[in-house]
Amino acid sequence: MNQQQAFTPQVTLPGQAHTAEGPYDQTGMYLMHHAFRRDLDRFVSAIRNTPVGDTETWAALTRRWDRFDTVLHHHHTIEDEAFWPVLMAHADAAGRADDRATLEAMEAEHAVIDPALQSMRTGFAAMNEHPCTDHRNALDVRVTALREALVQHLHHEETEALPLVQATMTPQEWKAAESAAAKGYPPKLLPFLINWIAYDVPQDVLAKVIRDAGRAYTVLYRLTRRRFTTIDQKAFRYA
Repeated sequence: MNQQQAFTPQVTLPGQAHTAEGPYDQTGMYLMHHAFRRDLDRFVSAIRNTPVGDTETWAALTRRWDRFDTVLHHHHTIEDEAFWPVLMAHADAAGRADDRATLEAMEAEHAVIDPALQSMRTGFAAMNEHPCTDHRNALDVRVTALREALVQHLHHEETEALPLVQATMTPQEWKAAESAAAKGYPPKLLPFLINWIAYDVPQDVLAKVIRDAGRAYTVLYRLTRRRFTTIDQKAFRYA
């Protein structure tokens, strides 16, 4: 275990498979995972229950999916570029084949999820171009498969990969990875991202996140929360 810093209290959110104790505050990672799980449950429900003929809601749901897709793609890109290679270098230096196998599995699971995201884009396009039960059913199959794959991946990551972050990353490596994560999202996405992360988070955790985020993010959250809620309710009105 990395003993260069004292242990930092970690957050445990609904659905989280494991909490990796260690020196680095992984609240941001766990919040993202919580939001991915929550959203996929809502998308499964919305796709199954939104009437085929309600084209306005399908359009709103498609736009909301595009945001989810963008965030998940950026999240995986950051992990593939800023986290896994660093951890692999440590695994190789220590001769830990089991750690390398875990990290190779992370990359392989990302490689399964990316085509599933493309399949969802295709499914939503078909549903908007020609709304019908067959297209809705196909989209249901696709989103259910994606949810299963992503939930399994998040479980694997939380139980095996995130403990490696705590155990092997140096403070300098952690700072660099966090910096890459912060720069990985386009500024125009920030209002959505802040509200998306905060939605349905336990109040005690949300209060801490808002407090730690700083004044600029707190103000942005308060200014954009109502608009986010209105748009979200429109997309998920049948979920």
